[in-house]
Formats: sequence, C-alpha cells, structure tokens
Amino acid sequence: MTEKKHPINEDNEKETTSLHDITKELIEELKQSSNEVFMTLPLSPSDDSSENQDKNAIIDHIKTFNIRPKDIKTYLDRFVINQTNAKKALAISICDHYNYIKETLTNTSPGHYTKQNILMIGPTGVGKTYLIKRIAELIGVPFVKSDATKFTETGYQGGDVEDLVRQLYKKANHHIELAEHGIIYLDEVDKITGTQSSHHKDISGRGVQSNLLKIMEDTDVTIRPNWDIQAQIKQMMSTKKDAPSEKETINTKNILFIMSGAFNHLDDIIEKRLTGHKIGFDRIKKDPNNKDTSPIKNLRTKDLVTFGLEPEFAGRLPVRVQLNELSKTDLSHILVHSEESILEQYILSFKRFNIELYVNDDALDEIADIAYQEQIGARALSSTLENIFREFKFELPSTNIGYIYATKEFIQDPKKILENYLKSPKKQLTADIMATISNEIKKSNLTVTKDEQDTLLNQCLDESNKGHIVELIQNYMRNYVKTD
Repeated sequence: MTEKKHPINEDNEKETTSLHDITKELIEELKQSSNEVFMTLPLSPSDDSSENQDKNAIIDHIKTFNIRPKDIKTYLDRFVINQTNAKKALAISICDHYNYIKETLTNTSPGHYTKQNILMIGPTGVGKTYLIKRIAELIGVPFVKSDATKFTETGYQGGDVEDLVRQLYKKANHHIELAEHGIIYLDEVDKITGTQSSHHKDISGRGVQSNLLKIMEDTDVTIRPNWDIQAQIKQMMSTKKDAPSEKETINTKNILFIMSGAFNHLDDIIEKRLTGHKIGFDRIKKDPNNKDTSPIKNLRTKDLVTFGLEPEFAGRLPVRVQLNELSKTDLSHILVHSEESILEQYILSFKRFNIELYVNDDALDEIADIAYQEQIGARALSSTLENIFREFKFELPSTNIGYIYATKEFIQDPKKILENYLKSPKKQLTADIMATISNEIKKSNLTVTKDEQDTLLNQCLDESNKGHIVELIQNYMRNYVKTD
C-alpha cells in the first residue's frame, strides 16, 4: 500500500488556510456553541490604513520631540493651580525621558540613561492624576491609569501587573511600538507596602512590588495573557515552522512609570530621623500654614523603605515629587482660573436651559471655604456645587426664570433663596439684577446716578430671557462716560 502524498508544487496554486484564519474560525464556532461570553483581544492589529497613518504620525511626532520644561509648566498652569515645584520636577523628568526616546527612535546612539520613573507624594485631590493625564495629552502618547490596590502577587485574586502593559497596548489601538513609549500611572502605591509593625508584614503587597519591579525595568510582556482563549489555541496549533510573523510582545524598557500615593505619616518617619524625637507628644510642632516647614522636602530612600517600600522598588523611582495640600485660596482660584473648571460646567448646564448663572466673589470664597472643610482637595468642589445647585437645576428649567445671581447668602442657605425664586420670580429677578449692577459699579469704581441705574435695570429686565444680563451690564460700565 503506497502512502498518498500531497504534491507541493509552486505551479500548482492551491489555496491554503493560514493559522490566523483557522484560529478565527475556531473562536467563532466556540462563541456560537457555548453560553459563555469570551472576552478576547483582537487577533491582530487593525489593518485600516487611516488608523495606521494616525499611529505612524504619533511615532513621527515623538521623533521630533522639541518641548522644553518651561513649555510643559506653562501648559500645566492652565489646568492645575499652585504645585509649582511639582510642575517643574515633572516637566524636567518628562523632557529628559522623551529626549532620550527621540534619540533611540531616530537611530542616534543614545548615551547612558537611567529611566526617570517618578514617585508623586501628596494628599488626595491635589491634582496628581490630572497633571500626568495632561502631560500625556500634550506629548501625544498613550496613557493608562490604575490603582495599585487592584493587583495581587499571583494575579488569581485581583489583577496581574502585566495587565497594565496590555491596557497600554489597547490604548495605543494595538500598535506595539506606540505602546512601548507610553506612560503607566499607578495611584495608591502606598497601599501595597508592608505594614510598619514588625509583627505583621503584608506579603502580598511586597509581592506586588516585586512584580511591578520586573515590568518597570526591561522585560517583554505578551500582548495576550496565558488564559486568553486565542493564545491557548494558537499555542496548541502553532509549530516552529508556523511561528507568527507579527510581534507578540511589548518591551517595557522605554515605558515611563509614574507612581503616586498620599503616604500618610511619612512626614513623621522623616521627622523622627531628622530630630531623633519619638513620634507623638515630643514631636516638634509644625506651622500648618507654612509649607516650607514640611519634612517631606528632606525625603530619603531610607524613609520610603521604613514606610514599607522595598529598597529595589524605591530605587527605581529616582524622581520624587511633593504636592502640597490645597488652601482655600487655591480652591477659589481653581473655580475661576483653571480651564475645565467645575464651576464652568455648572454655568454651562444652566445655560442649556436658557438660564444665566453668575457667582460673585463673596460666593466663590464661601464655596471654597465649604469645600476646604471636606479635606479632600479639589474633589470637594464638585460635591459642594452639587449640594448647592441641585434643586435649582431641578426646579428652575420649568419656570420662566432666566437669571441667577449667587451671593454669599445664596451659598449659605440655597433652600431659602430657591423658595424666593419660586414664590416671587419677578421680585427676585429684579433684586438679582440690581445686586449685579451694584457689584459691577463697585468693581468699576464709577459713580452712576440712580436714574441711570433704573434705566439699565429696565434694559436688563427686557433682555432677561436672552441669557446675557452680565454682559449687558459690563458693557454698559465699560462704555459709561461720567458727566459733571
């Protein structure tokens, strides 16, 4: 019996099915034949030409990186109030890192370089995440943010730290080279430290640090985890001759890692090292209003190790950035001067109902004071404004009220003011416009007669449903000519 052999001849053009196609067909069959939901990554990066052009454009943009540290700080000043020293430190580190990346991408022989991974230390709500997000947008690289508490040493209960790199790959639209130059930001890293008690060590936290240490250095991460159904099928069906042509791993050498956390009581550890005093009643008193007295400025790696970071882990975070707690003045400035201010969001939400909202300076100070008492930084501004304006946003769109003038009294007792709007809308509107006129006269340092104020009031009442009362009054003050 002769064995049948399939002739292999270049002239005999038989259609062959690739491993990629077989895998795809198997996945589809499994999906149809099972009630389970298969969560899988794409079989391969998209072949869409426009997408590839966009990705290549981003790589080209990194190759021509020419941003200066001052440019980054100026950009960040538009969004984050205060934190001057932190902005400077971040700007320098980012420029150092991407200037090095630029050299590696343009085939220039780069000199010796230690990756400038960053550790940000500061209380909640001071802008840590926002700073890094804005920097990533400015440079144009993929950015992933996660919490360290989501991960465990084994990855069976909780996440695997390598998933951070895979998330970056996804953010880069499955473009490996682009993912290899992105930024991974991990918050709450202080929560994965070993406890400071010698009797209770958090082994899982130390294990997560060890796993993070691997990807922070120079390692290859597969684009599909081992449990992924496609990865398993490919592994079963592939042979040495059948090895995939596309790259299947992401190298982490040039990925910038940024860690952050509140690190509560780290200042106590530093102060004890500096003074030798025991933590407690013997501790030197600090002036809470003088940020220069904070012991964090004297931070050393030894202090981070005492806190609970592994020495190797702390050593891979050479850039340490301190962010200060926000003051009441800072919170007030955030409301007025920062781009994408939460107050601007509320003004726009009322405007969509044809209602104009104006908040005077005293009201801004009162809002900042209430938010400051929450002790959660800028995040408190959102909840404070929600508590003040929620009922107004519910009730007023169903009325003919087209103007709201928020004062300190308004902020202190919004329920009472809302009752006035609903009971006597015409009276309240007149009072609001007169208060606005008086406020603008005071700011303009002008003397406007009573008759002129009445004339302006009537103009505003006639225009009250058009949403530009404040603009009308301010234009009047700018064009006002004082007559003897």
